[in-house]
Amino acid sequence: MYYVISDTLIEATIDECMTSGKKYVAVLTPDEWRRDMEKFQMGIDMEIERHFHTTKAEVNYDSLTGTFSVPDRRDLRENDHDFAFALDERGIVLIDEEGYAGKLVRRIYHSKKWRIPSLERFVYDFMESMIKGDSAQLEALEDELSRTEDMILAGKASMEVLSRIADIRGDLLALRIHYEQLIDFGQVLAENENEFFEENNLRYFEMFTGRVNRLLDIVNSLRDYTVQVRELYQSQLAVKQNNTMTILTVVTAIFMPLTLIVGWYGMNFRYMPELDSPWGYPLVIIVSLLIVIASLIYFKKKKWL
Repeated sequence: MYYVISDTLIEATIDECMTSGKKYVAVLTPDEWRRDMEKFQMGIDMEIERHFHTTKAEVNYDSLTGTFSVPDRRDLRENDHDFAFALDERGIVLIDEEGYAGKLVRRIYHSKKWRIPSLERFVYDFMESMIKGDSAQLEALEDELSRTEDMILAGKASMEVLSRIADIRGDLLALRIHYEQLIDFGQVLAENENEFFEENNLRYFEMFTGRVNRLLDIVNSLRDYTVQVRELYQSQLAVKQNNTMTILTVVTAIFMPLTLIVGWYGMNFRYMPELDSPWGYPLVIIVSLLIVIASLIYFKKKKWL
């Protein structure tokens, strides 16, 4: 796919991109890039790998090259959209085997119209489309953590809570790494070492970096929140365990004197007077009940029950 940048993206051929005098956008597969890279006259021989796992930009003598690794928002820890790019003062080439970059460009093609078109504005909108919807996704995670906290306080949380909190922390870690790399990427563009960009348009990259910084702050806050929720669950679990131990201790304390009585009268000495008394058995029962009742009253007053 080839486009020239006007007030919108306009579909074109590679020859029109090279001769129109306007900035251009090209979306190629790795095979198409190997075949046509000489036509772009960028003076590079960039070998395209299959997976990059990082977002970065490298300044070359006649071009700016790099890669994007964008976490799939439906599965942040497992799937990444990887593609490369090459850029100079005339335009940008996106090299993508998967089709993700082409999808973003088509979205811009159908939805964007610029009053002052420029390569810098296209790059800004392209990077902005990578993080579109992230604020809503982070807000949804915050709401989920808040509901989880309420469940824990209400005593309705199960052991699955810890697993879910770990999943959320993993997702936030993937986003944090992605945002940190995007911030570095935006700073390289804003430095404009090769002077490919107009000075007045560098503000787009500063705007983008500022927005990603705000998203990164939210991610870091949510990671701290997950720690608080996990500690709250563990503290509630400890309280439940302490309550259980308290009940077991109280039961043990109640039955200790009864155990003593059982052991005492289990010795069956020949001259135990209670053994021959008709009131011996009922008396032991009454004494045992009084011990249990007195113990319960005592523990209630101490608020151990």
